[in-house]
Amino acid sequence: MQTQKLDVHEQPSDKVALADMAMSRLRQLSMKLAMAEIDIDVFDAMQPLEDDWRALEGDNLQSLHQSYDWCAAWVSAFQRPLAILKGTHAGQTAFILPVEIVKSGGLAIAKFIGADHSNINTGLFSESFAESGGSIDAGKFAGQLQQALRGQADLLLLQNIPLEWRGRQTPLTGLPMVQNQNHAYQLPFFSTFEETLKQLNAKNRRKKFRVQSKRLEAAGGFEYVIPETSEEQHRLLDIFFRLKSARFASLGLPDVFADRETQAFLHGLLDRVDDSRQYFGLQMQVLRLKGALEGRIAAIAGISRKGDHIICQFGAIDEELVPDTSPGEFLYWQTISGLHGKGVALFDFGLGDQTYKRSWAPVETAHYDVVLPVSRFGVLAGAAHRVVTRSKAHIKARPKLYRFAQGVRARIG
Repeated sequence: MQTQKLDVHEQPSDKVALADMAMSRLRQLSMKLAMAEIDIDVFDAMQPLEDDWRALEGDNLQSLHQSYDWCAAWVSAFQRPLAILKGTHAGQTAFILPVEIVKSGGLAIAKFIGADHSNINTGLFSESFAESGGSIDAGKFAGQLQQALRGQADLLLLQNIPLEWRGRQTPLTGLPMVQNQNHAYQLPFFSTFEETLKQLNAKNRRKKFRVQSKRLEAAGGFEYVIPETSEEQHRLLDIFFRLKSARFASLGLPDVFADRETQAFLHGLLDRVDDSRQYFGLQMQVLRLKGALEGRIAAIAGISRKGDHIICQFGAIDEELVPDTSPGEFLYWQTISGLHGKGVALFDFGLGDQTYKRSWAPVETAHYDVVLPVSRFGVLAGAAHRVVTRSKAHIKARPKLYRFAQGVRARIG
């Protein structure tokens, strides 16, 4: 190992910077050499891991979707087999990858718990493991994951992972990956709502807001409501299901919220709240009308919070009410402005390229899927996933082709 000499004329600040750099390199080297000593165990239940799990998720940069409460709500509703991967080094938990086994076409696929309804996935890593980033021996790590899942899964498919999230590189970098066809869109918060708006076309946005407000007042008025009672929160979620079902039907698309398990999962999230951790699994917010339309809901949204990160999980509007006011976008204004001063740093609109997201979100984040075969059948399934994902990305990058594909999808139901 080569050493670097210090110039005797260097300033103290330079020495400190070099020392910090040396310590960082030593930590990364230590983690890389330690890979051979990391043990990976597989758990078929969440409860034995709860203490370690909650300790890891305390890191602000770990995704809400890998939090214990989020995963517990999903597991309670879907009851799928679990194969949770826990890595241990020197008696300390290095990582937890919350994985369930999903059967598809005779294949057993290991996926993040709740992957079908998550917008960003990071896994759970200790600070030292997370900071190691790309220094981990990816080949050895992949082999250990394959060995741990052998006999339980044909393919490890960890979807929607940003390679870098808020300045931290994922330790999963280096594993076999394909870029997901969907990107996510975020709005960073500044100290005031006015400062946040400056990232956008603030003048036009304020003008649009004034026009919307006048039209809503002319229709009888409105109120922005976040119900405090659990009963009202659950009632609003059922209203969302009805509005979304009508919307999907009008487009000729399948209703992804229609099955009993998904509805039970989302209802379960409503009661998972911990103010001390700035955490709630799901919170319903609505734009409710007054006057002749008293009590009618024009727009509704469900958001989640972990630390300083807000994620918009879904939204819907009643298309028969005040359509000229763009009630869904008006609700976002109310939600985003109302969150300022409450310790929020980032509002996440989640996956999917839509016009309203681009109008609100100056940050676009690419996501990737880890595609790691475990069996020979998994090799074929992994190759198929890559082909399908790249084809979808190709189509979505071409608006005319994407509109054609959407039309075909609607016609075949």
